[in-house]
Amino acid sequence: MRIYLAGPLFSAAERDFNTRLTEALRRLGHEVWLPQEHEQRSKTVAQIFADDVAGIVWAQGIVANMDGSDPDSGTCWECGYAYGRGMPIVLFRTDFRGVGEAKDAPYNLMLTESATRRLDLPFADVDEVARQVAEALAVITI
Repeated sequence: MRIYLAGPLFSAAERDFNTRLTEALRRLGHEVWLPQEHEQRSKTVAQIFADDVAGIVWAQGIVANMDGSDPDSGTCWECGYAYGRGMPIVLFRTDFRGVGEAKDAPYNLMLTESATRRLDLPFADVDEVARQVAEALAVITI
């Protein structure tokens, strides 16, 4: 499946996690659009936006990282855009901190309810996240 991998990319740790997850998903046979591989410091914000939108359009589904005290705003926009396009959305969260008020919506309900599949994976390492994402994608029809 062609996947757009959405998630924060503003720290070295976030970029490293994204790269490692992308590599693991590629080893499992998926094609992955990872925004940080296409965004270069020489591009304008308009060019970065256009590239990321093109990546979502290219993809058959979106996999999005919901880690953090509040999911990354850009990731949330990407999920909303994908939802509006009728694309399957797999959300994952490895963060063990609780942020939601309800058991069924541990973070923003607009995200949890728009997801085709939601994976709550506290303390999971990159390989486990990739395995769980691949299993979720295997049952999604596009």
